[in-house]
Amino acid sequence: MSKTSKKMKAYVLVETSAGKAKAVKRSLARIKTSSAVLALDAITGPYDFIATLEGPSLDAIGRLVTDEIGIIDGVTRTTTCVVVSMA
Repeated sequence: MSKTSKKMKAYVLVETSAGKAKAVKRSLARIKTSSAVLALDAITGPYDFIATLEGPSLDAIGRLVTDEIGIIDGVTRTTTCVVVSMA
């Protein structure tokens, strides 16, 4: 695989406002962009979901988080953790 075709991957922690978790989950499942939500898991702790994202670039993942996830009604906070190579 060449460097130009390597996909970026990130985990996004999503916090929702009280009573909005199910609606947020439905909205997250409907996102269709050049970057993809590979998995969405409900979790315990200060965040409600962890989404696994993949995209063609870091910018594409950033746009997915800010333009698609961050604007969902009920999302109060996101934290993005980009996967890095430890080679």
